[in-house]
Amino acid sequence: MRYPIPAACIETPHIAIHEVQKSQFIGWCAAIETAADTARLIADAQTRYPDASHHCSAFIAGAPGDDQAIGFSDDGEPGGTAGRPMYQVLAGSGLGHIACVVTRYFGGTKLGTGGLARAYAQTVSQLLVDLPQRTHIPRRNLTLDVRFADEQPTREWLAQHEGTIRAVDYHEAGVTLQVGWPTDATADFEALDARLGGRLSQAPDI
Repeated sequence: MRYPIPAACIETPHIAIHEVQKSQFIGWCAAIETAADTARLIADAQTRYPDASHHCSAFIAGAPGDDQAIGFSDDGEPGGTAGRPMYQVLAGSGLGHIACVVTRYFGGTKLGTGGLARAYAQTVSQLLVDLPQRTHIPRRNLTLDVRFADEQPTREWLAQHEGTIRAVDYHEAGVTLQVGWPTDATADFEALDARLGGRLSQAPDI
């Protein structure tokens, strides 16, 4: 199943600023692969804003609706007022592989638990309004063996059919290509084999 994920990366996250009664909420959002990537996003926010009151977070490190790779943190805010509201917005967005960090600068006026929950949720919602997105294509591994002269035509054919090259091994007999093939597409390489004159060799799926 293909699904949308952020086009922004951890190195250049998408940013939005939300202000409530002089408290400033700075939201960062980026694509992630694992939960550990969220820690990197939090660390970057802490480095950028070391004097902030809190750096709260939420993430989904899998497909939309996947509740096996999720997490959220209030980072010192009253329990349930930051991370969970942030996560609920992410869960309803239809996006996968996404992490958000919201950094708060206290403005002097207490917002109360309800006000805090709304402010954190609104910051994430604001991030998502104009978040650049791209389509994530789940892939499985395939191995193709070709002759040296057939490598370039194979690369061109794969690019035309959404196949990606994950690794290349050159050896005496030719070239072994580790290919990422869309899980929602049939691994039919007859056309490629015909193009190569019947010289294509495919190993069993990994």
